[in-house]
Amino acid sequence: MGEVMISEENLKKLYINGCDIKKNEPLKYYTSFRIGGSVPLALFPKTLKTFSETLFKLKEYNIPYKILGQGTNLIVSDSDLKFNVLCTKYLNNLKIEKKDNRSLVIEVESGMSLSTLSFLISGWGYSGLEFACGIPGTVGGGIYMNAGAYGGEMKEVVLEVESYDLKNNTIRILKKEDMKFGYRKSIFQEGNLVILSAKILVEKDNQEFIYNKIKEYSTRRWEKQPIDMPSAGSIFKRPKPDFYVGTTIEELGLKGYAIGDAQISTKHAGFIINRGNASFEDVISLIEHVKKIVKESCGVSLEVEPQIWR
Repeated sequence: MGEVMISEENLKKLYINGCDIKKNEPLKYYTSFRIGGSVPLALFPKTLKTFSETLFKLKEYNIPYKILGQGTNLIVSDSDLKFNVLCTKYLNNLKIEKKDNRSLVIEVESGMSLSTLSFLISGWGYSGLEFACGIPGTVGGGIYMNAGAYGGEMKEVVLEVESYDLKNNTIRILKKEDMKFGYRKSIFQEGNLVILSAKILVEKDNQEFIYNKIKEYSTRRWEKQPIDMPSAGSIFKRPKPDFYVGTTIEELGLKGYAIGDAQISTKHAGFIINRGNASFEDVISLIEHVKKIVKESCGVSLEVEPQIWR
């Protein structure tokens, strides 16, 4: 894909344009698994305009890169990496537009924390995003994966998305029906469109009712998931509606099984945790071991939910 590094002159232009730059940056500090090797460059655009212009420049310079949100649905190699990252951490602004007496449209940038947005909206007395109160990651990542929990999914609240079209170097607005939402899927996984911002629709509701839902979901997460340990969240997609991966892994006697410092959580067998010094190979080996046992025992092929960057 061409040279990994950008000339100092072009880095200077990106910086002047509003992009923070870090060289030889370890990604373990940016992933919830606390695993990840160094990238030649980590770029941090401060505005959507800078984000779009940086995307254009990276394509123009033929520079390999990946887009990084909060690094929560991600397993990254701990070797030195041959691509750069474009991080959305500064892209967390929002605007509020009243649609009618009962509805709000929230226009939010892709780097906004999805959990923070859920708590903000709920605190204003608007319902629709309670399911996301404990989902780690960004709004952009949530839309990209059509994230969901407790019966809710992003596709239910997203009205439209402003995206950058990498093929045509243009800004493109997509309506809900254009986004090809499915189980943990969207059009953005096809690789031609980068999420810049989104409009989300929420409805006025009883404050106590909303608070009780948030409290219930947060309690269930705390009691049933290892949210206080480094992980990449739920490690496998549900292969079919009536097949519960965590329950199956536990029934097969794998709960607590470890390779190195990568361990199947003793709290929820659908999670793999980093007990301290897990390597990328520890995690991948453990994933492959689980897939093999489940395939042999149940005849079911498991698919990994987080992205894997090598």
